[in-house]
Amino acid sequence: MSSAPESLHRALGLTDSEFDDIREVLGREPNPLELALYGVMWSEHCSYKSSRIHLRRLPTEAPHVLVGPGENAGVIDAGDGIAVAIRIESHNHPSAIEPYQGAATGVGGILRDVFTMGARPLAVMDPLFFGELTDARQRWLVEGVVSGISGYGNSVGVPTIGGELTFDACYASNPLVNVLCAGALPTERLVLGVASGVGNLAVLLGSSTGRDGIGGVSVLASAGFAGDDGAASLDDAKRPSVQVGDPYEEKRLIEACLELLDRGLVVGIQDLGGAGLVCATSETAARGGVGMDVDITAVPLREAGMQPYEIMTSESQERMLAIIAPESWPAVAQLCAKWEVRANVVGHVVEPDLDSDGNPVGMLRVRRGFDGEVLAEVPAASLADEAPLYDRPRRPPDDLDEIRADDPTDDEPIGSPNDDLLRLLIDPAWVYRQFDSQLFLNTVVGPGRDAALLRLAGPGLPFSERGFALSTDSNPRWCALDPRAGTALTVAESVANLACVGATAKAVVNCLNFGNPEHPEVMWQLSEAIDGMAEACRGLDLPVIGGNVSLYNESGGKDIDPTPVVGLLGVVESLVAPPPGWAWHDGDTVMLVGTRHAAGDQPFPLGGTKWATQRGRRGGHVPVFEPKSFRTTAGFVAREISTICAGATSDVTAVHDVGGGGLATALAEMAATTGVGVEVGELQAHGELFAEFPGRFVMATSDPESFMSRAAQAGVPVVLLGIAGGLSLRIGSSIDLSVDDIAVRRRDALSEALASLD
Repeated sequence: MSSAPESLHRALGLTDSEFDDIREVLGREPNPLELALYGVMWSEHCSYKSSRIHLRRLPTEAPHVLVGPGENAGVIDAGDGIAVAIRIESHNHPSAIEPYQGAATGVGGILRDVFTMGARPLAVMDPLFFGELTDARQRWLVEGVVSGISGYGNSVGVPTIGGELTFDACYASNPLVNVLCAGALPTERLVLGVASGVGNLAVLLGSSTGRDGIGGVSVLASAGFAGDDGAASLDDAKRPSVQVGDPYEEKRLIEACLELLDRGLVVGIQDLGGAGLVCATSETAARGGVGMDVDITAVPLREAGMQPYEIMTSESQERMLAIIAPESWPAVAQLCAKWEVRANVVGHVVEPDLDSDGNPVGMLRVRRGFDGEVLAEVPAASLADEAPLYDRPRRPPDDLDEIRADDPTDDEPIGSPNDDLLRLLIDPAWVYRQFDSQLFLNTVVGPGRDAALLRLAGPGLPFSERGFALSTDSNPRWCALDPRAGTALTVAESVANLACVGATAKAVVNCLNFGNPEHPEVMWQLSEAIDGMAEACRGLDLPVIGGNVSLYNESGGKDIDPTPVVGLLGVVESLVAPPPGWAWHDGDTVMLVGTRHAAGDQPFPLGGTKWATQRGRRGGHVPVFEPKSFRTTAGFVAREISTICAGATSDVTAVHDVGGGGLATALAEMAATTGVGVEVGELQAHGELFAEFPGRFVMATSDPESFMSRAAQAGVPVVLLGIAGGLSLRIGSSIDLSVDDIAVRRRDALSEALASLD
């Protein structure tokens, strides 16, 4: 094992101090292969070296949490002998370079994170963020990403049941493609990514290994793009770093792995995602406190002449590493042959070595032949768990006070509120109609509503009447002004969305998308956002059971706005009937449920709203989050809707969270959905039309007296807005629009914007 030239570590993304740390760990000079292993495993994407110190402040425990952060996916006990696994990841940088394959392999990777826990993937969601639709490149990105998600998800057979679609100039050169997956399993099938049992075999399952994906997310996601106009995203030199997916291979792999688990043939299992084989072997060995010998000549290759570092770090897709007992190998090989899945023994679990103090140290050895030449020999834990931990400098932006002082809340209304409202209406149906949301026939509420709702059912699961709900939410406009308050409000918004389908929130996952961590302003944003999430989750008794940090989302030195995405998992105790949805009926009484005014000094804050942003006003203050009153209101709404889900008769006919775009937008969306208008009295102020703060719901009832009595008993304020009827939405003297005009605008806004670029 010859040592590496000193300049090589910099080419691999390692700093001089990190190079010194590696020499100290090994007690010698590392060779080039060993440096390559550390280069990918100590990358920002794989090691979280800039964020781990902050992530520790998140609450992660609750009685129903079976697996928290640190494994491939978080898992909760959903009741009736069923567990639900959930994970969210980013594939931002690969998607900026190759939108189709970047997005497709993002879906493939998140599916493997879930089924490696023993869960059958049941649903996918996709929060997407692009620049404004004013140039052809954005259309190329949008169409490529959407096609990649649909092409992979539809083919592999997992429904895409929701997500987000955000357009803002800050994402023009660095789009964000986040993907969430949830799956279910019998609780006894839960398995972890741990290597144990000296003499056990490490079996590589799935696709052969190629040069696609070498230095993929592990390297691409650990540096920003150089250009300021998006041109760097198309750099041909970066294209080989993007993985290439095969959904049909993934489908076979899912079925093979789940059957292996059902038959008890697997001791531990891990997917090969970022950093490929080195990540899977070092992490499973480190978790088990054992060593691992890997034979690179046993790895099936799709290209000739691949070097050891390429074999170990390739991120070729649709691959899993299973730890099995030697006596199980014939059954494993036979089962994999049935599913037409490659299975090759590529490693052995070995005894840990002893250090100079007699302490066990599990070593990862890369060999040419199981008894052949040792090409690399490093402590597995030093790769998996002992990357440098950085407490990077933090400071708020120098102009933050000036930005906040530019508050649009007290502006006099300019122009037509009718036009303002129409500009805010956009239906993402063009996107989600390309996704199959009904695979498995479990989807009760699909894309386009406040949250998705599915039956908790699937092959191999115990019978249950329960349902589970999913929502993804973000608000970079809030977080750019106040990342702490903005993130707390985003968590609340997600809880409110779940309440609209009758679900009680059980767990949070997050995808923290931020700019360059070497910029102190970005690290301040990240730290503040994590504190805001922690405060909201503690106030709402929600554990954070997993997540992802995506940094270096910048181009030409310009960072994206802080974009923490919150994924929420909720449970409905009895799901035998669908929730009411947005469609009120002629003659229903329409109510505003929850506090009418935001907490704090501004009753109707417009800072960070969609209304203000469309007017070019990106300053101001965000609302104050008051968890006690919010929790009371959201709990009341969830109980009202859950009784309907359980099959009880109710006077509640419609429900919708007041979210982005404010009260006027919520009313317009409901009127467009049902085809029935409503006449609302004069509001207290112009800002009440478009202010955004969580804890407010529009609900319709056929028995207002009974409904208001139940709300009063729960301590929830209610305001009578109007009576549903007619063919227009009228709000005082401000808004007067026909339902048809609203529906046409919502339906055509996105497709027209895309078509205008032809």
